[in-house]
Amino acid sequence: MASFQYIRWFKEIAKDDIPLVGGKGANLGELTQNGVNVPPGFCVTATAYSDFIKERDIDKKINSIINNIECENTTELQIKSQQIRSLIEKTDMLESVEKEIREAYAQFSSQVGLESPRVAVRSSATAEDLPEASFAGQQDTYLEISGINEVIKHVKKCWASLWTARAIYYRENQGFSHFDVSLSTVVQKMVDSEKSGVLFTANPVTNNRNEIMINASWGLGEAVVSGIVTPDEYLVDKSTLRITEKQIATKNVIVVKHKEKVGTVEVAVKDYLGYEHVTAQCLLDDEIKYLCKNSLTIEEIYHAPQDIEWALDADTKELYILQARPITTLKEEEGGETMEVKIERRPLVRGLAASPGMISGIVRKIKDITEISRVEKGDILVTVMTNPDMIPALKRAAAVVTDEGGRTCHAAIVSRELGIPCIVGAGTATDVLQEGMEVTVDATRGVVYSGKMVAEKKQENTASSSQATINDALLAQLAPITGTKVYMNLGESEMIHKYKNLPFDGIGLMRTEFIFSNIIGAHPMYLVKTGQQEFFVNKMADAITTAAEVLYPKPVVVRLSDFRSNEFRGLEGGEEVEPIEANPMIGWRGVSRYISPDYEAGFRLECQAIRKVREEYGLTNVYVMLPFVRTTWEVVKVKEIMAEEGLVQNNEFKIWIMAEVPSVVFAAEEFAQLVDGFSIGSNDLTQLIMGADRDSGILNSMGYFDERSPSVKAAIRTLIQAAHKYGKTISICGQGPSLYPEFTEFLVNEGIDSISVNPDTINYTRRLIASVEQKIILNKLRNL
Repeated sequence: MASFQYIRWFKEIAKDDIPLVGGKGANLGELTQNGVNVPPGFCVTATAYSDFIKERDIDKKINSIINNIECENTTELQIKSQQIRSLIEKTDMLESVEKEIREAYAQFSSQVGLESPRVAVRSSATAEDLPEASFAGQQDTYLEISGINEVIKHVKKCWASLWTARAIYYRENQGFSHFDVSLSTVVQKMVDSEKSGVLFTANPVTNNRNEIMINASWGLGEAVVSGIVTPDEYLVDKSTLRITEKQIATKNVIVVKHKEKVGTVEVAVKDYLGYEHVTAQCLLDDEIKYLCKNSLTIEEIYHAPQDIEWALDADTKELYILQARPITTLKEEEGGETMEVKIERRPLVRGLAASPGMISGIVRKIKDITEISRVEKGDILVTVMTNPDMIPALKRAAAVVTDEGGRTCHAAIVSRELGIPCIVGAGTATDVLQEGMEVTVDATRGVVYSGKMVAEKKQENTASSSQATINDALLAQLAPITGTKVYMNLGESEMIHKYKNLPFDGIGLMRTEFIFSNIIGAHPMYLVKTGQQEFFVNKMADAITTAAEVLYPKPVVVRLSDFRSNEFRGLEGGEEVEPIEANPMIGWRGVSRYISPDYEAGFRLECQAIRKVREEYGLTNVYVMLPFVRTTWEVVKVKEIMAEEGLVQNNEFKIWIMAEVPSVVFAAEEFAQLVDGFSIGSNDLTQLIMGADRDSGILNSMGYFDERSPSVKAAIRTLIQAAHKYGKTISICGQGPSLYPEFTEFLVNEGIDSISVNPDTINYTRRLIASVEQKIILNKLRNL
């Protein structure tokens, strides 16, 4: 075999060769040398890239392009990124490098016994796949590449991917020299995957190092890694290799080789493999155990838990390991140690996973507000459905399980904001789960198990909260920049201290219901009646200030009270002034309440609190949002009341409205001329357009309540177009963007200005938006 300057075969490299072939290449070499079944291949070294950049004077040209770059300017960054990548792709490769790649590919073809074999061309940065580095995933991978000319073309594409907007932004913000990071390219035999996925040699959800987790689906592993399919999930006891749990998913999509073009394509499983494969178990039990044995060998090589990508060849049925790297998200084992709890998994009830997490505790069944005092810290709150009166109990609970509700119900929303596990729509939870029973709530899968299955710490780690803050701050620095703003929903003002370091642009929805229930506790009209107006104003102003001063000057959009009459009745004095309505969901709520003689005085207290925050405390970043708007005339009327209380709409004080009633869609242009912005309440809008109760577990499970409905999307498109016609901003604050990536893609493509989501999905949503925006900009640039 010829000696190369720029090529290294897998068998020639090991884990210490990261400076030469990057983290991915070094790991593949190490695995190969240790007898792991890795698809054969070679690396084009990082030196080839460095020599190309220098000898073609590309480094000077790049410097001239990004000199004094303004990274916060999304458009400028994207354009300059595209210029650099086009420069690299259009510049001829060094003759010496190209010659060696041609010779290596020819030798590789002979080894595998194929002419123009299909390969994966993968980026391997010299600072990625390391526990202490965060370059991983910033560069590109190309699958199903065949023929030497296509290989050379895609090697350059990999080089160019070192200059994506997100990679440039990261290096600029971290103070890295752009030329200190180099890139090797892996050229590796393409496995014709019948099934593939990811394996973790420690459970990344529960941090249990004695448990292996496997995700598996049909076709190429890109479907699992990118998240376009929900994979099967298998849990395996590490010591015995006994399969302890299987979650067989509905696998609708498969990624396969494109029949006509270079690369891959997504197709429907039912069309490609047959409908029976959609719900069939992907991996056989013997395959699961065989895969686990291989994973333990790999963990032993690296002496650390591993995140492993694997594939099963469709023809040979050989198991291939495609990649291995440390599990960087695994929490360190604390000095306080944990008590491992060995118990047989026995599912009791299943429901919808509404707020992820896993925790054990004692069941406390609650019928209504009169029983909430029985819930103690660490209990599992079990009820038919929660309501705002139960907030104090939810704050003490370790987890929540309800009989009814969907992923947008009260229990789900509040649990996500509080950061506690929640399962909704469990049907028989209040019958099956008995008072005082010890259970484990696995809200990642939507299952409640009998007994304690979560390790319990013997001593508190006092550094854990500060470490979490550091981790959030680091994530914020690494977050991609987006033209579409990412806002956060906030229910409890004190929680801002927990979330302040997340990468969000402001508060798109600050709910006041928590303030009414937990801080004030009394009905506004009762306080007016008893002369306690000042108490209300001060309490509400202080709560809003708590969040607004931490975030200043980021905007904080406060949604004024949106209690329904049945919820207002639960406040002190509420029974005296609130009517009993047959259907409070579409009854006396929102703006219709503000302009009513029976509540106007209470609404004026809310206005006075906002004015106090802005004028006395100087927090001019606080704006307001009017909920459940139905007509233009009521908006005119409520603005008059607000102006009388000193809240005059102008360039310094913005008034938004919630767009959640179909009448707002039909008169969108008229509303756009009255207000400064819209926030689409996709939960109520979907409910009212589809005629589907958002809290109905039955309708949720049947698919009626779905923001992706063509009718709902048509309404949203109308709202966005009307807002932009009059130069007004438009956002969305429902749960749809958090649940459905394709819905977020739709919103960005339609030009929505911002998306406001719960704290647990901030990072995910920002990355998703960045990906969609890059596609849009690239398509526009190609059409110039």
